[in-house]
Amino acid sequence: MSKMQDLAQARLRSGFSRAAPLDADAGDAPHRTLDAAVGAAARHLLGVQRPDGHWVFELEADATIPAEFVMLRRFFGLRDEGREERIGRYLRRAQERESKNANGGWPLFHGGPLDVSCSVKAYFALRLIGDPADAPHMLRARDAILAAGGADRCNVFTRVALALFGEVPWRAVPAMPPELVLLPRWFPFHLSRISYWARTVLVPLTVVMAHRPRPLAPVGVSLAELFRTPPHRIRRWPAGGAHARQPWRAVFAALDRALQGAHGRFPARHRARAEAAAERFVSERLNGTDGLGGIFPAMANAVLMYHCLGVPDSDPRVAIAWKALERLVQDRGEDETYVQPCLSPIWDTALAAHALLEAGGARAEAAARRGLDWLLPRQVNDLPGDWAALRPDVPPGGWAFQYANPHYPDVDDTAAVVLAMDRARRLDGPGAGPSDRYDTAIDRATRWVVGMQSRGGGWGAFDADNTNHYLNNIPFADHGALLDPPTADVSGRCLAMLAQLGRPADGAETERAVAYLLREQEENGAWYGRWGVNYVYGTWSVLTALNAAGLPPEHPAMTRAAEWLKARQNPDGGWGEDGFTYPRRGGTRPDGEPAAAASTASQTAWALLALMAAGAVDDPSVERGAQWLMRHQRPDGGWEEEDHTGTGFPRVFYLRYHGYARIFPLWALARLRNLRRGNSRRVAFGL
Repeated sequence: MSKMQDLAQARLRSGFSRAAPLDADAGDAPHRTLDAAVGAAARHLLGVQRPDGHWVFELEADATIPAEFVMLRRFFGLRDEGREERIGRYLRRAQERESKNANGGWPLFHGGPLDVSCSVKAYFALRLIGDPADAPHMLRARDAILAAGGADRCNVFTRVALALFGEVPWRAVPAMPPELVLLPRWFPFHLSRISYWARTVLVPLTVVMAHRPRPLAPVGVSLAELFRTPPHRIRRWPAGGAHARQPWRAVFAALDRALQGAHGRFPARHRARAEAAAERFVSERLNGTDGLGGIFPAMANAVLMYHCLGVPDSDPRVAIAWKALERLVQDRGEDETYVQPCLSPIWDTALAAHALLEAGGARAEAAARRGLDWLLPRQVNDLPGDWAALRPDVPPGGWAFQYANPHYPDVDDTAAVVLAMDRARRLDGPGAGPSDRYDTAIDRATRWVVGMQSRGGGWGAFDADNTNHYLNNIPFADHGALLDPPTADVSGRCLAMLAQLGRPADGAETERAVAYLLREQEENGAWYGRWGVNYVYGTWSVLTALNAAGLPPEHPAMTRAAEWLKARQNPDGGWGEDGFTYPRRGGTRPDGEPAAAASTASQTAWALLALMAAGAVDDPSVERGAQWLMRHQRPDGGWEEEDHTGTGFPRVFYLRYHGYARIFPLWALARLRNLRRGNSRRVAFGL
């Protein structure tokens, strides 16, 4: 181990004792209760580890993905009535469960209001499955959609789906011709200037939008009843989102009108070149059964692109693209089926290892090491992915989010894996045990993460300096998520990694990261959470990092954040936050009311971990939060959580990580137990 790692090990020994075994008893009633909760939660997590050592939990979004899966298969004339009925039951149950706030439609997150685009897709899928338009639940959905403005108000991606079925004209969709793939890097729009998810979704979609295919067999369903104005009479479709600003909005709108008028007039030779380039891009990144980009929309568009290009179904590329989609199908017993947006084994395994290392004991530590050993060969060491366009001299060394996604390793996952591996190797001490095998992987990953730091000191998730914000004003980007700029939560994880590894506080990358995070703190003391809902997640991500970097609890940024968290605690002792906090920064709903939400297990755990990192171990708010977790723990050791506490795209796409309620409460309760037992109240780890 390096000298810095030796110093970090000494710091660990001085500030944190090794965790007690799962069945240890601290000797008094409060600690026995805490021990029992930790032990039950750890045994529950151990019980769901896969035989090869990894963890993977269900990853659920809203009704959009299963609805799109039904639509995609029906576009190709494919039917599986049994599975369609199971998806139908899932969609109907989601509608009924959310009826209080969604008024008969479907929301983007549990407890949220109706979302028109999500509801139109769910309604369309149920019609394709066979639900009659005059069924009571369909009438409720129709009335709710019309009351919200009708299908006229759908977003761009929904209008693309409807155009494929002839429900809206193609002029309802902003123009994005395949020739975009050929633009030079200096041009204001280039693939390297947009995010990885936009890249993988958009490239195959440009070919589809150019060909404007129709379903292979009649579907026998119309959505005319969902429009306030007949689609053929609508002259101005929604273009761009509320985030679009002048003068960019006007400039891009004029460009879109010109491209719409040019449809069908592009020179055939140039169009052929563009489509060939798009096909090469997709096929080079097809990624086997893990799929293009590892995400459902890109995988679905790849299938459609190959169809438009005349690639036969027997072609291996088409077959593997369908297999990748099938891997996302998730059955719930014999009654329901839904489709996941992607798979999350790297993230799940890294977080589970952290929680079990915190819980301690031989069984937990051995299980964590098995998970980390599973992660070792999945490091991307050889392929310079798309990120290398802006960082060509940085050697690869990251981990992806999915089982495999070598073109798109994830900075956030990589930092979380390194933090866990470093913690595991510390248990044995330098040169004393098998954990030394992590050294090379950690060194490679650290070089890659440092190389991915953006100019302002922060980190994005997949690319460096992906900050061409003017592109979010194009009509196609009505979701406002075309880019992958640095964010506080990802940057916090990277700073935590550097600090735990013993990088000097006055090192250039560390100083820049700390300065970036301090600039990003909100006026109320919180930090915005890009990849989790929302300020509780962001504040946890940053406070743990600043603590690891050496900021004392008395630092103004730490005290302001801790006070904000304590002020946000619910009367029942827990913490909760919903997607309403995203439309306006600062923790308020769109109507200006405080963004309060029912307590959840994962968000309560984040708040506790953040407060402990800010030095508030003995604060009554921490005790109340721990008591909330212990009161709500299930007999099997886990916690119930229907809420979407993860974020795909703020305001647009939310995620329910089924593992979060199994991992984070264990982590928080075990840390509280360990700090109460130790000789120090200082958290010694970066996470």
